[in-house]
Amino acid sequence: MARSRHVEAITEKKGLAALGLDNAIRLRWALRDIQAKRLKWNPVSRDDLQTLIDMGYVEMKGEEPVLTLTGMDEKEIGD
Repeated sequence: MARSRHVEAITEKKGLAALGLDNAIRLRWALRDIQAKRLKWNPVSRDDLQTLIDMGYVEMKGEEPVLTLTGMDEKEIGD
């Protein structure tokens, strides 16, 4: 029983990975676009932006989304 809990703890996904591969890839690209200020050409959907805000990866500064330190760390995981 203890071994099974250990295996579950190891395989538990964190961050964007917990949302599934397709979502993690799309949201990681959204983080890159936000950081590079490419939103005029590649706008992030409202749902994706809200997900990133809820996860603590993005915050709004006026009308503009910016990455938090946690968001920068999460973006680096995929680079």
